Amino acid sequence: MTSVRSLDELEGKPHANVFPESEPKTIRLSLDADERIDPHRHPKRDIVLHVLDGAIELDLDAETIDLTAGDVARFEGEREISPHAVEPSVALIVLAPRAD
Repeated sequence: MTSVRSLDELEGKPHANVFPESEPKTIRLSLDADERIDPHRHPKRDIVLHVLDGAIELDLDAETIDLTAGDVARFEGEREISPHAVEPSVALIVLAPRAD
C-alpha cells in the first residue's frame, strides 16, 4: 500500500507525525527562529534528520553540528539530541527501529 502526504498540509508544531501509527516513525519538525527542542533521546532507534528549509544547530551530546537546507545527518538515538533553529526551519526526521 502506498501512502502520500504533503508536509505543508500537516498540522502540529513543532512536531507533526507524517504517517501516524506507522514505522518507521516519520516527523516533520517546524521551528521558529531561535526555537529549541529540549535535549532528549530516542533509544533503540537510528535517526535521519534532513533539513528541508532554514538552518539548524544540532546538539548531539557535547557536539554541535551546523546544518542547512539540503543537509542530512544520521546518528544513533542513544545520543542526546537538541535541535536549535538559527532561522525559521523545517526538517524531516525518520526514527527507524534498530534491528538488533
